[in-house]
Amino acid sequence: MAKSPEEISRLVMEDLLSRQEFYMYEVGDVNALHYAEACTAYGAIKMAALLKDKNTIQKIQERYNRIESENIPNTENHVDANVYGILPLELYLYNKDRIYLDQGIALADGQWSDPLPNGLTSQTRFWIDDIYMIGSLQVQAYRATGNLKYLDRAALEIDAYIKKLQQPNGLFFHGEDAPFYWGRGNGWVAAGLAELLSELPQSNPHYSSILEGYKKMMKTLAENQGEDGMWHQLIDQPSRSFAETSSTAMFGFAMATGVKNKILPKEVYQDSYVKAWNALTRYINEDGKVREVCVGTGQSKDANYYLDRPRVVGDLHGQAPILWFAHALLEK
Repeated sequence: MAKSPEEISRLVMEDLLSRQEFYMYEVGDVNALHYAEACTAYGAIKMAALLKDKNTIQKIQERYNRIESENIPNTENHVDANVYGILPLELYLYNKDRIYLDQGIALADGQWSDPLPNGLTSQTRFWIDDIYMIGSLQVQAYRATGNLKYLDRAALEIDAYIKKLQQPNGLFFHGEDAPFYWGRGNGWVAAGLAELLSELPQSNPHYSSILEGYKKMMKTLAENQGEDGMWHQLIDQPSRSFAETSSTAMFGFAMATGVKNKILPKEVYQDSYVKAWNALTRYINEDGKVREVCVGTGQSKDANYYLDRPRVVGDLHGQAPILWFAHALLEK
């Protein structure tokens, strides 16, 4: 069975490219390529570029060129729709084709086309997932353009989410009316904070607050990691909830990224993320599909809602962070 980040990432990329249909997000008045597929493709582009695998990048590009050629809709009216922009922006960073820059920047700027009086995006809803959905898009727009306004937007937004949803122990409630430390929700937070801090200058007025929130979160996560290397569906209730792969991959990615960027001390966190990777390899099938992935999950005031969520195999919510994590492990 494959164990190395390169071997596993190749299997996960092949799995993505083998899927004939797009995974769509169609909820109410929101219609777009599903954010989980966008996040998987984003990771696949980064990974293939790191491996200098031009053939795989060409296949990814051909797959997502269909978004335009087949008029796949994007209502551009919700964090889960706009985050698609990270995908074309990553293609632009690789090949400098202006068409991908324009696609991604339109979604990043559209997110702030009608800001709230306090400067936050009108897509603000204070679900913790948004820390990644908004943050990663604006960070990608900065990477593609070098324009600091995108980091300023992301920092303003994420600092507001930290103040609203982070608890004294460093973990985040799923939402203001969902007082539980849901694994993948906190995974989106951890990944979003790591992405932003990898680019945010210390001169930003929100830098210290965001760094403090990130470090507090990483400390508590390390304390709640199981002996087997995994984190659970409800982070603080391991005896009641199942070991969950997507959150474990996100936490491993966040820690590895922090160490690689010298934000976190290697001597404290390296063992934790290496243990997480080794644990995850036991949950990946020979075809690259990840097991024990919690299905998409809304907010609830009932703990049993989270404890009883179905687990599935090969869901893109789990495929995506495996690629991010593998990339973080291999990146110099």
